[in-house]
Amino acid sequence: MNDTVKGIRFLKGHGTENDFVILPDPDGLLALSAPQVARLCDRRAGIGADGVLRVVRSAAHPEAERYAADAEWFMDYRNSDGSIAEMCGNGVRVFARYLVLAGLAEQGDLAVATRGGVKQVHVSADGDVTVRMGRAALPGPETGIEVAVGAHRWPARNVNMGNPHAVAFVADLADAGTLYDAPEVTPAAVYPEGVNVEFVVDRAPRHVALRVHERGSGETRSCGTGACAVMVATARRDGVDPAVTGEPVTYTVDVPGGRLVITERPDGEIEMTGPAVVLAEGELDASWLHA
Repeated sequence: MNDTVKGIRFLKGHGTENDFVILPDPDGLLALSAPQVARLCDRRAGIGADGVLRVVRSAAHPEAERYAADAEWFMDYRNSDGSIAEMCGNGVRVFARYLVLAGLAEQGDLAVATRGGVKQVHVSADGDVTVRMGRAALPGPETGIEVAVGAHRWPARNVNMGNPHAVAFVADLADAGTLYDAPEVTPAAVYPEGVNVEFVVDRAPRHVALRVHERGSGETRSCGTGACAVMVATARRDGVDPAVTGEPVTYTVDVPGGRLVITERPDGEIEMTGPAVVLAEGELDASWLHA
């Protein structure tokens, strides 16, 4: 970025309290290092967030050029520690809400490019945003994966939503502890690049609640891909598979920051619906960011 530029525009948004710094950078001129992202996300010395959403035209980003014909905008998502993630379900909803508010896309249906592929999104007037999250993969092994926190240990289900998840059903969400540190997941070889870990309790038929430790961010108030992974793992535990029944199935998933509604269709496509809010904007001191 040109050092003579004094300010960098930013916005702040959240989806079920999974919060993000939004950086409009349509021409892909802002090079963000991992330490800079971590600085932005610092809740005491920075703006504070679970991650950063850089808004770049697909044609201007080398990782997204191939998607340019299908999606004008690319969500360059970073975790709060600066690491790069394939996808963020709550982030896509906030990203799409920003595009509409900024006049860069029309309300209704639009496409967003991510490292996990192009996601189809519907932005409604009532504040909810629906994202077609793609299909879940249930890679092996089906058994043998365990999640441990302190003295507690649970079997876990391996689910991939474009990023990896280990879903563990527990008796009490408090048993997951503080989740400041990543839970132990074994065997480690199943997740060579780390994993998001969800702890799940039942609330009612087709209604669950979760807590999550997000890879690279720690415990967050919500995780969209995690909610989808939990819905699939719960449905299979319940003996429900839309590919077999031919009927879609919907689960309500409560997260600490609110509520998401997840539907799996017979073709395997998963849709996530929930709120997305852009609540503030301002200008960063570029010299602070680059110090």
